[in-house]
Amino acid sequence: MERADRVDHHQDIMSESDDHEEKWVHDSSVDHKGEVPNRASTGVWKASLFIITIEFSERISFFGIATNLIMYMTRVLHQDLGPAAKNVNYWTGLSTLMPLVGGILADTYTGRFTMVLFSSLIYLMGLSLLTMSEFIPSLKPCEIVGKCIQARKIHEVVFFIALYCISIGTGGIKPCLESFGADQFDDNHPEERKQKMSYFNWWNSALCCGLLLGVTVIVSIQDNLSWGIADLVLAILMAVTLVIFYLGKPYYRYRMPDGSPVKPMFQVLVAAFKKRKLSPPSNPSLLYESPMSKLSQGRLLCHTSRLRFLDKAAIIEEEENMVSNKKSQNQNQNPWRLQTVTRVEEMKLVLNMIPIWLTSLTFGINVAQSSTFFVKQAATMNRQIGNNIIIPPASIYSIGAIAMILSITIYDKMLVPYLRRAKGDERGLTILQRIGIGLVFSVFAMVVSALVEMKRLKIVEQEIENRTKTMLSMSVFWLAPQYTILGLGDAFTLVGLQEYFYDQVPDSMKSLGIAFYLSVIGLGSFLSSFLIIIVDHITGKIGDHKSWIGKDLNTSRVDNFFWLLAAMNILNLCVYVLLARKYTYKNVQGRVVQIVGGCHNKDDGVELIA
Repeated sequence: MERADRVDHHQDIMSESDDHEEKWVHDSSVDHKGEVPNRASTGVWKASLFIITIEFSERISFFGIATNLIMYMTRVLHQDLGPAAKNVNYWTGLSTLMPLVGGILADTYTGRFTMVLFSSLIYLMGLSLLTMSEFIPSLKPCEIVGKCIQARKIHEVVFFIALYCISIGTGGIKPCLESFGADQFDDNHPEERKQKMSYFNWWNSALCCGLLLGVTVIVSIQDNLSWGIADLVLAILMAVTLVIFYLGKPYYRYRMPDGSPVKPMFQVLVAAFKKRKLSPPSNPSLLYESPMSKLSQGRLLCHTSRLRFLDKAAIIEEEENMVSNKKSQNQNQNPWRLQTVTRVEEMKLVLNMIPIWLTSLTFGINVAQSSTFFVKQAATMNRQIGNNIIIPPASIYSIGAIAMILSITIYDKMLVPYLRRAKGDERGLTILQRIGIGLVFSVFAMVVSALVEMKRLKIVEQEIENRTKTMLSMSVFWLAPQYTILGLGDAFTLVGLQEYFYDQVPDSMKSLGIAFYLSVIGLGSFLSSFLIIIVDHITGKIGDHKSWIGKDLNTSRVDNFFWLLAAMNILNLCVYVLLARKYTYKNVQGRVVQIVGGCHNKDDGVELIA
């Protein structure tokens, strides 16, 4: 009898969840049931294209600045290599950690569309300040450009204010724009769910196209014309694409904010702690799941056996059982004492993601090298093509972008269809398998980087002894292998991390999920700076050895630094494999439930139908 009541109760839950599964608005209006409006596949992609446009523009701006920033620091601001690399890493790190703030604000208060719009205006303000710092005479770095040994303080102040305005703008754009694009696809529609898997691939292709133009066209303008003209082009482009993004407003689906996504996490912890002396029931069906909720829980999650201590938050005590029989249940239930199975499982999801996030940080450290030491390597090498063309140092970054675009295309159009047929699984590779493949590429990228730097240093010694050229005879295309391998790794790990953090977080934390992914790159940049400081201190103070990080690249031993990163990546990969093998993916209850216990585990993390 109790089981029959439980079945009826469970069916009530699923019926209610159909009406409250997502808080969607289409063109600022909701139909009478609040359901996701049906749209043709072309309509979904049309909305996505408007969204991808502003991502394309933002990436041109970000990489046009970031990849050549170390050259600006050393050539215009006249900083030494160590401080310049640290300043670049600090800015890059903050730019990719700020999305944690933007994601929380968007999910809690503003919604994604409003946050993107507001943040884009701040981003545009930063680009405008950069432009003014190069054109207004009193703000220029020097009275006569190239004729001073130290930039004016006023220029440095305005320059760094502009940079960190861009960081703040990035903090709102990055977590919300990508998740806003993914929101256009309905997970409950089989065809749109498959399209969303391709969406992350094509999103990164657009990102790489923006990166490619940023490190070629924009960097060439910076090196051959002026930094001011480059900044002006970026400001105009951002303004135009911001207008285009706003014009797409009628086509978008909007997921309304559900309130703080963090508060329910704390409520689960507090409720579990208060009931710490209780034992979870042997039958999970006896745990509490509310058929109604003032705040939508999103999709209901299946119970899992991991982290069973948290299940205590969903144990129904005698006094709570009496309350549950009242019609005014939701008004009287204390969320700090009793939480639903779905809320408990969401807390488990977040805790389960922390080890994966930690083992992704070494990849973030690797990415930081491509815009710092790799670019400085290129600056010392022979960049001449033919008689008249000299490649800007930062443009070598384009090789990695091209490798990423090609590998994403091959993966999406050839590898995934083959794996779907071979494995009978709509995803092909699991998300963590895709990330792991990229981590393997990261190891090889650092090994190749170390070998190339060893060869470069040998040629430096030879040419110093012979007193020959000031620029190395070694071609800059010796850097192509390390950029290519890192680009291949990005196609697997970066895209995989984006999909992982969007897919595996609770439904109320999608913007914050993308921010978690970006924090891997951001914290990786900070860790790279911290590692540089530690390595410089240890290698420079012990014995009579020179520091691995000297005043310039030719007096440094960056090859040893790359070997250190390779060793760290190998150890990290071993830990990651152990974690990935034991990982349990998000398990969503299907819309149609015939019996209790219709949930089952599956390693692809997609919605399950009982």
